[in-house]
Amino acid sequence: MLFRELILENFGSYLGKNTIDLLPDTSSESRPIILIGGMNGGGKTTIMDAIRLALYGARAQCSTRGSLSYGDFLDQCVSRHTPLVEKARIELAFQVAEDGDLRDIRIVRYWERNPKDGKDTLGILVNDWADKTLLNTWDEYIENLLPLGISNLFLFDGEQVKELAEQETPPVGVFDAIQSLLGLELAERLAADLDILVSRKRRDIATGKQLEAIDKIESKLEQEQLELVAVTAELVKIEARLKIAIEQETQAFDKFVLEGGKIAAQGKELELESRAIQSQIEQHRQDLGNLAAGSLPLALIAPLLVKMQAQGEIELRYQQGKAALDLLVDRDRRLLDYLQQQAVLENQIADIQTFLERENQSLIKDVESGKCGYLGTDVETMIQLDRILKYDLDRDLQKVSELQTQLTKLETDLEFIDRQIAEAASPEEFTRLKSQEAIARELVSQLKADKISTDRRHEELDRIINKTRQELATYTEDNIKLKNDQHLIDSVAKVKATLQIFKEKLTLKKINKLENEVTECFRYLLHKSELVQRVTIDSSSFTLSLHDLEGKLLPKHRLSAGEKQLLAIALLWGLARVSGRQLPIAIDTPLGRLDSSHRTNLIERYFPTASEQVILLSTDTEIAESEVANLRSQGVITREYLLEHDPNQQRTQVRLGYFC
Repeated sequence: MLFRELILENFGSYLGKNTIDLLPDTSSESRPIILIGGMNGGGKTTIMDAIRLALYGARAQCSTRGSLSYGDFLDQCVSRHTPLVEKARIELAFQVAEDGDLRDIRIVRYWERNPKDGKDTLGILVNDWADKTLLNTWDEYIENLLPLGISNLFLFDGEQVKELAEQETPPVGVFDAIQSLLGLELAERLAADLDILVSRKRRDIATGKQLEAIDKIESKLEQEQLELVAVTAELVKIEARLKIAIEQETQAFDKFVLEGGKIAAQGKELELESRAIQSQIEQHRQDLGNLAAGSLPLALIAPLLVKMQAQGEIELRYQQGKAALDLLVDRDRRLLDYLQQQAVLENQIADIQTFLERENQSLIKDVESGKCGYLGTDVETMIQLDRILKYDLDRDLQKVSELQTQLTKLETDLEFIDRQIAEAASPEEFTRLKSQEAIARELVSQLKADKISTDRRHEELDRIINKTRQELATYTEDNIKLKNDQHLIDSVAKVKATLQIFKEKLTLKKINKLENEVTECFRYLLHKSELVQRVTIDSSSFTLSLHDLEGKLLPKHRLSAGEKQLLAIALLWGLARVSGRQLPIAIDTPLGRLDSSHRTNLIERYFPTASEQVILLSTDTEIAESEVANLRSQGVITREYLLEHDPNQQRTQVRLGYFC
């Protein structure tokens, strides 16, 4: 299993969408580390909480939840600056190998502020496709992949390491993880069977008076056991009904969405949006009509207009030439009159007149060539026609194209919205669907309350039955002194003692592997390898004991604070190795109170080899300039991030890079 990507949106101090690529370089096993830097209060623990919340939902052991209900915790996780219309969202994508195939799974959880049903919305995608089957069995699936009971071996922080280092006995989370790994239920079941055998034999060998006393105690015990059986059966029924009720609640919600209930709830908004789009369509059509009322229709005869323009120019030139010819003829007449007044010889005037007539004749031929006019155009008309062809038609055609494109999109949007409105449930159907969902949700809440009450009664009966058994055993040992009785009791006591020895040896055998792993990890991390020869683990309390090279017990208080922390890390590392699961490791505040030499050992020996994927969330004083330089020189870092926190806006943003 490898984490691929974490997306935080309006979660904690992360306002807006923040994406962190967590996938290590798979081309080489020597680059497993994703290094994330951030100051205290800058959002490192929020990332750990987001991973846990994405994986386990309401069962997640998040740092800030405390005794809050799940709904209140979700509301607390929404970034305070998130707009009311937006939701908080976390996504965790990971790769997992199953049956030889590599699957990409993405967990999506989102919720709004003050969630009414007190829960988030969960979505599961497998290879980018929604998988409803996996969604309905998610808790079982993740429990098989990364059980909640051992998750603290892979997702832990400096405080957990500090607590483990300072306590003589492992805290509850680690204690449960060790028990889960060892699995010693067989010996306990055999001991219970012996108690049943002893009870039967006591009845066979007891005297009448003793039998009467024993009968009374055993009758009481039987009634208590019958009640326990009834309560257990009732608990099984409640759990079965609760499971069915949860499925029905999910089905009611799915039906509410599928049959248009969710759309009906948005009916007013859809109607308003439909009317707004209709108004825009009407305006666009009116604009098209206005364009059609102008010069746009002339685009249909644009080639004819071009020919008309050419003909108009010819006729305009004819008109201009004819006007010029008239002016020249008038000028020639006045010139000849003037020459006659000046007593110019007649033959000279005739020559001049002949020259002028010859010149005018050539001009007349040019003018006559354009005489075949039929348009009767003028200069103003030609200017207007030129403007239409060069500017108006192109402008109107471009505007029509834009309006048609917008109109097509608006009509498509209107059709989609109208289809949604048509699919929406009627008011009566909406009320019915909403009522079914509310009834299913109320039933789940009631069954959960019944389960809590029945669990308490079950625990109480367990205590009462144990007390009655002790009373029966005490009475028998004090009052039944017959030889056969004593022989039977002694024999059973010996068998139980043998069984206890078997249980202890079985525990020792299973715990021996864990001791070897923890010893190997601790000596590997400890720079003073001569200090500790072996680490042993108590089979009942799981308390760690240290032994020096001579085999003598080494008091734990002789270890420095840093060495104790290394021992705690070695225990977590050893448990992870014994589990046999190839899982990512994420560590918040990884170096704690370690001195420089211990830090170097972790930097060089633990982080690069702890897992195929190691996510480190550190301040600038833990993995500082020298430590990050060491990691870079080893070439074990795939990617580095820095959590930039703005205390004024109380907002954190993720960017590439580290402090140094």
